[in-house]
Amino acid sequence: MKRIVYVLAFLGAIFTGCDPVEDINNDLANQDNPVIGDVEYTLTDDDYDELELDFGNFSSDEDARIAIPGLLADRYPFFGDGSSALVTYNLFVGSAEGVSDYTGADTYEFTNADYATTGSDAFGFYPNVDPTEEIPAVLSAQIAAPTEGQIVLVEYDQYVATPEIGLANLYSAEFPADYDSFESIDVSGPADLGWTVGSSNVQGSGFTTMPNSVEEWLVSPEIDLTGQSDLLLQITQEIDFLGDDTLIDILVSTDYTTGGDIMAATWEAFAFDKTIYGNLTTSEDFDFSDYDGETIHIALKYSSTDSDSPRWRVQDLAVRAIGVSGETDAKGEYFVYEGGEWEAAEGVYYLSTSDYDSMGEGSGQPGAFNNFSSGTPADNYLPTFLELNYPFAQEEDEIFVIYKYFSSNSGLGTRGNLYTYTNGEWIGHESVIETSLQFGLENGIWVPDNTIRYTLEGSDYSLAAAALIDEPGFEAAAGNLDNFGNFNRTGGSTNWSDEMMITALGLILDNLDPGAAEEQKYIVTVDVYIGSNATEDFSLIKMGGEWVAN
Repeated sequence: MKRIVYVLAFLGAIFTGCDPVEDINNDLANQDNPVIGDVEYTLTDDDYDELELDFGNFSSDEDARIAIPGLLADRYPFFGDGSSALVTYNLFVGSAEGVSDYTGADTYEFTNADYATTGSDAFGFYPNVDPTEEIPAVLSAQIAAPTEGQIVLVEYDQYVATPEIGLANLYSAEFPADYDSFESIDVSGPADLGWTVGSSNVQGSGFTTMPNSVEEWLVSPEIDLTGQSDLLLQITQEIDFLGDDTLIDILVSTDYTTGGDIMAATWEAFAFDKTIYGNLTTSEDFDFSDYDGETIHIALKYSSTDSDSPRWRVQDLAVRAIGVSGETDAKGEYFVYEGGEWEAAEGVYYLSTSDYDSMGEGSGQPGAFNNFSSGTPADNYLPTFLELNYPFAQEEDEIFVIYKYFSSNSGLGTRGNLYTYTNGEWIGHESVIETSLQFGLENGIWVPDNTIRYTLEGSDYSLAAAALIDEPGFEAAAGNLDNFGNFNRTGGSTNWSDEMMITALGLILDNLDPGAAEEQKYIVTVDVYIGSNATEDFSLIKMGGEWVAN
């Protein structure tokens, strides 16, 4: 019946109150018998996203104490004072020593000219070339003033099989992986609108609950096309809700400088049919020969108005030309500058595209987007990966594994861990642990709480009776307790007053938890007799070394 009354109260409030949900919450909180909940809750990926936690964990227990109460208020709006919640969450306890040397290292990406100097073509190492032998000479030529101990991640492509003559990419960008190499330039409008990062593309949009006026550019790094001819441009994109087709443009500049004023540079709009991309579609090879031999920047200019807000998704783009082509594997190796030379770093492995693919390419698997995420944890895959790739590992062998990690809040980043071969399996350093905090609802506010809930067992009643049977004032009550196994609360000579109950329960808690810390709280549920059998809760706290009523 109580549930029906709440529904009727809610319906009535719709017609009589300004904020019916708030009125109902206040009414429930002020009841003589509010809903007293005792729940256990584990934070989900959605919770971490809601709290804007980049990697699906808290960096400290203090951060958890601050953030979780608001989450509990949303999850349990009808709970009253005295409710409790045991919340389990992920806590970052620190990377293994040395991981940050690699995740924070400088990055050098091989250029077309670099490949050419190694005897390969302009797009990647041939299958029979050992990149580890060729890279030191390129680093020596390209990094002018290296410092002793400097670590560099060298990213490169290597053909899986002998390439064939055909169209090949001179420059390519795949999103979101290459998003960070582009400049994001806000020209006008809200900063959180315009270009945003998705799991498999970048998206331009000015729409919230309505169209908004906004302009934002994504500008590529410098693209050196010196010596190249008969160029082509290809883009994979989706364009929706476009009214004015001048709102979005692919622009090209030959005089822009990275970090400069885009408005001071000369930009030419690249003309193409914007009406045929209702789904993510790879375009034809557009004629791009106007830029043969030039050094350029390509910009994706998104804009919208208060009445016209298109959506533009871009998955990849490439400048292409006739050349050798073939499937490549995107790889990386770490090199250290020591004693005046670049040498391959030992004991570290950087995952390649083919490595992610080997762990599964389906939805929710690493190979789907060639990275890990909170929904695709690295530790679910890397121990098996290492077992397969290092079948002769010996006890206590160690290796750093560095990989890409996607967060819905911060985009694509680099993470890693140290794995040790122990008792026949690879074990990752525990950088994130699962831990719990207790919260209690006091005066309508969730606060961190160390309260432990405990229900007395048969031996507890016997202990209290035996300890107090000879204590003045307790003799009759303790004897009754010993006979019936519950506390008489009906009055008379065998009655247990509140003060007597606290004394008895203090003895039981000293036996149960002799090392309890100062201010430790307990809510103890006991069997009582009130004319019939029932239970009653008592709240105690340890103060000055003694258990007292809380």
